[in-house]
Amino acid sequence: MKTTWKPHEAHGQLTAQSDLPDTVYAFPKQRKEPLTDAQHVRNAVARFDQVTDVSDADRALAFANIEKAAKYYEVELSETSWRDLGVHPQHERREAAAKGVATKRERGELKEAAAKGAATRKRERGVE
Repeated sequence: MKTTWKPHEAHGQLTAQSDLPDTVYAFPKQRKEPLTDAQHVRNAVARFDQVTDVSDADRALAFANIEKAAKYYEVELSETSWRDLGVHPQHERREAAAKGVATKRERGELKEAAAKGAATRKRERGVE
C-alpha cells in the first residue's frame, strides 16, 4: 500500500485545521485523523474504529499512513494490520449515549454521574 502521509513542519503556526494539507491526514479523502505529531498519531490509533463512512481500502490507506507517521514520530505500534484497530464504527453513538443518560436518570444517578465527570475534568486540568 502506497502511503499519502507526509510530515507537516509548520505545525503550531497554523490557525485552523482547514489550513492543513490532505497529506497530513490518516484518511486524506475524508480529511479525518490528522497526524501532525506523536499525540495525534496515538489519537488516530485510539479513534480508528470511530471513523464512519469509509471503505476497507480507505482503512488500509489510513493504517499505512498511521504506520508511516508513527515511525517518523517514534510512536511504537503493537498493531500490524488495520483490522487490529477495529472495523466496526459505532454508527449509533448518539442514540447509545442518550439511552445511557435516560437509564441514569431513571435510576436517580444522573446528578452523581455529572458531578463525577466535572470532578474528573477539574483534576485533569489541575484545578482543585
